Amino acid sequence: MATKKTALPELWQEFERAKHYNYSIGLYETVKQNENFYIGKQWEGVRAEGLDKPVLNMLRRVVTYFISMIVTDDIAAVFTPFDSYRHLEAEILSSEVDRVIEQTKFKSKCRELLRNAAVDGDGCFYFHFDPEVRTGQAAKGDIRVENLDNTNVLFGNPHSAEVQEQPYLLIAMRRTVEEVRREMKRFGRGADAELVRPDAENAYFEEKESEGKLSTVVVKLFKNESGTVSAVKYTKDAIVRPEWDTGLSLYPVAFMNWESVKSCYHGQSPITGLIPNQIFVNKLFAMAMQAVKLMAFPKVIFNRNLIGEWSNKLDDAIGVNGDPNQQIFSGWRAPDMSSQVMTLIDKTISYTRDFMGASDAALGNVRPDNTSAIIAVQKASAAPLELQKLGFYQFVEDSVRILADMMATYYGARYVKLSDEATGENYMSLFDFGTLRDLAMQLKVDVGAASYWSEVAQLQTLDNLFEKGVITDAATYLEGIPDSYIRGKQKILRKLREQAEISAPEQPGAAAQ
Repeated sequence: MATKKTALPELWQEFERAKHYNYSIGLYETVKQNENFYIGKQWEGVRAEGLDKPVLNMLRRVVTYFISMIVTDDIAAVFTPFDSYRHLEAEILSSEVDRVIEQTKFKSKCRELLRNAAVDGDGCFYFHFDPEVRTGQAAKGDIRVENLDNTNVLFGNPHSAEVQEQPYLLIAMRRTVEEVRREMKRFGRGADAELVRPDAENAYFEEKESEGKLSTVVVKLFKNESGTVSAVKYTKDAIVRPEWDTGLSLYPVAFMNWESVKSCYHGQSPITGLIPNQIFVNKLFAMAMQAVKLMAFPKVIFNRNLIGEWSNKLDDAIGVNGDPNQQIFSGWRAPDMSSQVMTLIDKTISYTRDFMGASDAALGNVRPDNTSAIIAVQKASAAPLELQKLGFYQFVEDSVRILADMMATYYGARYVKLSDEATGENYMSLFDFGTLRDLAMQLKVDVGAASYWSEVAQLQTLDNLFEKGVITDAATYLEGIPDSYIRGKQKILRKLREQAEISAPEQPGAAAQ
């Protein structure tokens, strides 16, 4: 649905309404508290003078386990065109997507995204095209990927988590006033540059040293009448860049919830509901530490009628009034702290981890007496994360479709590497990515786990192929072995090729030449 609200007052009112919704569900306070508890700042704001403040961070241990279970396998995307005759274009698109994923450190950013989703409830990628990037050929520009906090992405319809169905999206950011003014001059808005002033959105953005220098900039994305995505960039007091048509068919935003919440685009973090458990464990352990400090050591009790002052110094003599053979002092120890305290702490931690789906076997806190049983328990413990893993795969698929849309819109004609099916040799060919616009919308994208490449795995695979007779040529086998495994590999290959040439039969007609 197209939206016509591009006047500054209406734009800022939309931003304020979107923020108000997030305030109404307690998003900003929840995210701040979750972040503090995840990194270990679990006593912030607590006034307890004279009391030690221990942190038994069971939440971080479980969350890192969740993240590692999801990213244990590599991810791969496979393109399948519905029209079989366009397989070459699908291969070109697949190759270019792999290159962009590698160049943008997409997989590394995915680990950060999963961390944000597990702690804050949501993860978000924002894709944009940088036209100034050099590519080594005449065509310039490349795709960039940015990780956004869920507090900085606001949906036009907050009751739906479907990104592409939104009437509009708002992306908020903090920029220096000088940077915003330079951008305005670049887009012909220099006359209004002085309207940009610093603001204080401290409740919305976390910042300390930059207070008084930054201004909130909002980018609004919406679908226009032609079905493509338009955008406008603004601050509270000025339009930074007037409305422009990006040419994209999809919003360049991919969004993931950790745990979906009904009728809300924000998800739920596994930390949020268990913070009271963490607070209870910390408080009980702090009081146990205080009790041990005050009561664990024996105290000396002496008779004031016989001794005026007690001294523990080895060379001090103690004077008494009366008969020194009478009992003048005694040692006293307070009753031991109830064992229920430590039992309750252990039980709370254990139950909390179990209900989160991270048992001792899953976390590796058991002796490996029965390996098969431990592996079975670990696999069963990973089952509750299948929903999050499938959600992550859907997120990657959405991201890949956005990449394909951006390539078809911005790349133009570029050289790509192709392979000759007859000879197997690679060559460079000019390809117009604009022809992918229809194909990008008619692709089946399958995302799933892929194996990490390793030298050991490659060597084992080569051995199996050679033993089974699939590879019969010694030189071909040797070429596939990593160089670090064989010293002087190229010299051996040269000798093998020379021997092959000597032993090869002469071709007919060779003597006549």
